[in-house]
Amino acid sequence: MELKEIEYKIRRPHGLEYFKVAPGVWGMKILFVNVYIIASGDEDGQNWFLVDAGLHGSSNKIRRFAEHLFGEGTKPAAILLTHGHFDHVGALDELLKIWDVPVYAHYLEMPYLCGRSSYPPADPTVGGGLVSLLSWMFPNQAKDLGNKISSLEKEGDIPGLPDWKFIHTPGHSPGQMAFFREDDRVLIAGDAFVTTKQESVLSVVMQKKELSGPPKYYTIDWVAAKDSVVHLAALTPEIAATGHGKPMHGDELRQGLTYLVHNFDTVAVPHYGRYVKEPARANKNGVQYIPKQPVNPTLISTAAAVIAGIAAAGILWSLKRRPAS
Repeated sequence: MELKEIEYKIRRPHGLEYFKVAPGVWGMKILFVNVYIIASGDEDGQNWFLVDAGLHGSSNKIRRFAEHLFGEGTKPAAILLTHGHFDHVGALDELLKIWDVPVYAHYLEMPYLCGRSSYPPADPTVGGGLVSLLSWMFPNQAKDLGNKISSLEKEGDIPGLPDWKFIHTPGHSPGQMAFFREDDRVLIAGDAFVTTKQESVLSVVMQKKELSGPPKYYTIDWVAAKDSVVHLAALTPEIAATGHGKPMHGDELRQGLTYLVHNFDTVAVPHYGRYVKEPARANKNGVQYIPKQPVNPTLISTAAAVIAGIAAAGILWSLKRRPAS
C-alpha cells in the first residue's frame, strides 16, 4: 500500500478506537497521549512491538488493541519507550504482569526507569493553557523496572526491528528517542515535536492539528530540543506520528517542520520558564542540576488583577449592604 493512500481514520471495533499510521504501524489515543504498534516485516503480527505504554489504568485497552490486530493471547516481542514521563509509561507495570517481555529505552533515560533519579519538576509557569498550569501536579518520580528494562546504546539498532532505527532526541527528556523507518520515511517522534498544542486543554480535546514543539511544561533543555527538531526535519519524513495529536504527512508535515525549525525560538520556546535561560543538567546517573524557578511577571500581574478584582467586588458588595443613613 502506498503511503499516500492511507488516511487518518478512526476504527471503532468493539468499543476500541484506533487508527492506521502506515503499513504495519497503528496508533491509539488514550485520553491525551498516543501509543503505537509496529509489526516487523509484514502485518501478520508474528513479531510486533509496542511503542510507549500510555496512562495508568489503560493496560486492558492496550491489550485489546493488540488482540484485535493479531489475535487473542498475542504479546509483543518488546516494548519500546520514547521516554519515561508518566503519560508514556503509566500502564507499563500492569502490562508487564500480562506480558513477560523486554523493555527498551535509551541509556540516558535509564536512571528514571531504574529508580535512581526523579525527573526535573514540570514548569507550570510556561503558559499556553490549563494543562501547563496544572502540570505541577504531574508525577515526576522514578519508576523502578529492575531487570525488565534494557538500554539502547549503539546508535540506530533496535533488536528485532531491522527496518527501523532509533534516534536520540534529547531536550524534552535526557534520553528521549524517536523511531524511523527509512524505506518509506515513517517517523514515530515521541514528544520531540507534537501535532497539537499540548499545553491547551481545548486543543487536546479538539485534537486540532497544529505542528508544535515539545510540550513546554516538561521540556528541560530548549537548545537540545531545537537541535532534535532540526535533526528529525533533516530526515524529511513522509509521515510523522507523535506522542500527542494526530499523524501528519506529506506537504503539511514538511511545511510544518520547516516553519518550526526556522521559528523555533519564537513559536516553541516559552517567553518565561524555569528551563528557558538555563537547562536542567543530567547524565547517565540522572539529574545533576535543576535551575531555580524564575518569577514570571505575566503570572504576577494576572494574579494581582484577579486579587484587585476580588477586592473591588468585596467593597461594592459591602457598600450595597450598608444601610442608608
